[in-house]
Amino acid sequence: MPKLTIDGIQVEVPPNTTILQAAERIGVEIPRFCYHDRLSIAGNCRMCLVDVEKSPKPVASCAMPVNEGMVVHTKSERANKARNGVMEFLLINHPLDCPICDQGGECDLQDQAMAYGFDRGRFHENKRAVKDKYMGPLVATCMTRCIHCTRCVRFATEVAGVPELGALGRGEDMEITTYLEGALTSELSGNVVDLCPVGALTSKPYAFHARPWELRKTETIDVMDAVGTNIRVDARGREVMRVLPRINEDVNEEWLADKSRHACDGLGYQRLDRPYVRRNGKLTAVSWEDAFDAIAVRLRASAGNRMAAIAGDLADVESMAALKDLMAALGSHNIDCRQDGAALDPKVRASYIFNATIAGIEQADAILLVGTDPRREAPVLNARIRKRFKKGGLSVGVIGADTKLTYKTENLGASADVLARIADGSHPFAQVLKNAKNPMIVVGMAALSRADGNAILAAARQLADTCGAVKDGWNGFNVLHTAAARVGGLDIGFAPGEGGKDTRGILEAAGKGEIDVVFLLGADEIDTARLGKAFVIYQGHHGDRGAHRADVILPGAAYTEKDGTYVNTEGRVQEAYRAVFPPGEAREDWTILRALSAVLAKTLPYDNIKQLRARMAKANPVFAGYDKVHPAEWKSFGAAGAIAATPFDYPVKNYYMTDPISRASRTMAQCTEEFVLGSKQKTGTHG
Repeated sequence: MPKLTIDGIQVEVPPNTTILQAAERIGVEIPRFCYHDRLSIAGNCRMCLVDVEKSPKPVASCAMPVNEGMVVHTKSERANKARNGVMEFLLINHPLDCPICDQGGECDLQDQAMAYGFDRGRFHENKRAVKDKYMGPLVATCMTRCIHCTRCVRFATEVAGVPELGALGRGEDMEITTYLEGALTSELSGNVVDLCPVGALTSKPYAFHARPWELRKTETIDVMDAVGTNIRVDARGREVMRVLPRINEDVNEEWLADKSRHACDGLGYQRLDRPYVRRNGKLTAVSWEDAFDAIAVRLRASAGNRMAAIAGDLADVESMAALKDLMAALGSHNIDCRQDGAALDPKVRASYIFNATIAGIEQADAILLVGTDPRREAPVLNARIRKRFKKGGLSVGVIGADTKLTYKTENLGASADVLARIADGSHPFAQVLKNAKNPMIVVGMAALSRADGNAILAAARQLADTCGAVKDGWNGFNVLHTAAARVGGLDIGFAPGEGGKDTRGILEAAGKGEIDVVFLLGADEIDTARLGKAFVIYQGHHGDRGAHRADVILPGAAYTEKDGTYVNTEGRVQEAYRAVFPPGEAREDWTILRALSAVLAKTLPYDNIKQLRARMAKANPVFAGYDKVHPAEWKSFGAAGAIAATPFDYPVKNYYMTDPISRASRTMAQCTEEFVLGSKQKTGTHG
């Protein structure tokens, strides 16, 4: 490996490492605008110029590979003079409108102008002006500020896989634009705002709402999908102003999906902020005591086996653990966290997690997607598959609809029975998986929530065994969830006990009058019309479908308003933190259940979250530590049977509205109108 000296410090680095990367290894900071370590090297801005001995001129450190014996000076007079000149050129046409720029206070150009800029300009010609471009409801533009770093162009092409951004013209006439000035159609488009080193691209929903120094920052976990993206929630007072990604190389790298980023305005609309009881057919606001009394009166008139509970897709593990304990105390085993009725075996963890891990996607050389659309169900995970695809040597087969993923795929058939032919070796793609070193099978909810879901699960397991997807050091059998609460619910055992009914059984029994009381913990994705005349208790944070059917409403806290535990699709246990307090009389969900248990004379055995988490860890050791993935034991699961030759019904039909929060979001409503309904005809004249 070549050795070089940077600012008097000798460093040894792998071949083809650039000077800038070598400097970062020893903590030497070199300014840059166009360089980004997850994008290809462009060498546009020249801000990273350094002084290399024996070189006749300063060298762009982002594009220059190191050589043996190279001596680099990053703080020499020649290097500083070069950067001062570059900064002066950058500011010739920049509007210098920092007081009205949304990027003010967190702008790379501002920061580096302070370090390398001059206190006056020598150019007196008129500054150029560039017309703003329309990029959709999420990205606002002020293209006069653009310095042509092309980060946004490279991200859209390389990471998002939607090459809709490009450059027109040359020199002073160069402009960054979308083709035909249409909206960016990527589910990751908001990341171009993070990447932009100036204020040319900013967040349209957040524009002119707050300054960074006004905001209280909380590091937590996203629940809009099952990836478990690490996020930072910025709040002012009791209002969530914006959501940004945090770096976690094993989960989301540094990307964030658009719904996770922009649906946060839905936290301020249609909120449940006080208890309600239905009286004379109308929901009436009451006190907590009256709501609990109404529940107690109804429960005392019902036997335990005539009660049931369903947990929703956004529930934290603590609330599900408390509800499970309460239902057990009441004598009911009719509980389920699978609103869609997915055929997952709660007793076998390997049957319901992404065993290869999200980071493990980069090791795969053949992937079979069964009834899943990762682009819309998990955009960040889909970007990881694209990252692996760009390296070459990856074959991706799809059983299901042609959903236009961001990488080349081979459609093997639309109907589910193709899986059976691959599993028994009669389909050509079976040989592709067998020849692969690390084959991967990804099964989605469209496959498992069908009536023949158990047969599909068994066939997928059989294929994993026959193609060598499970071996020492590698488990390529994966389930891609769409619900943030699903894996945590199964881990804590929020599934039917002995003789208990699952979601389908609960709805069927309630319709027949065999279930008297149904407790919905944020469960809004079920068909509430099938609950018949059952007494419905709804605990949640939005006035969504479940609340409309409820006889008693208990206002809970959204994910930004409570400390909680979530388990992502790969089985990684992560801790979320409260960023703001719930509105009105709403409370954290597990505390509501603890208070209710005391009124019902079934007091739960914990008084604080620390005691509750200790109980969770005792019930399942995976909850004993955070940010770890515990490999699951490979066991038998699924039930062999016939697979119907019918196409999959994908659960995510509108990516922008999949849960109570996003359905309440005005921003997501605009995205739905733009991208799903397509009611706006682009003419290139949008401002």
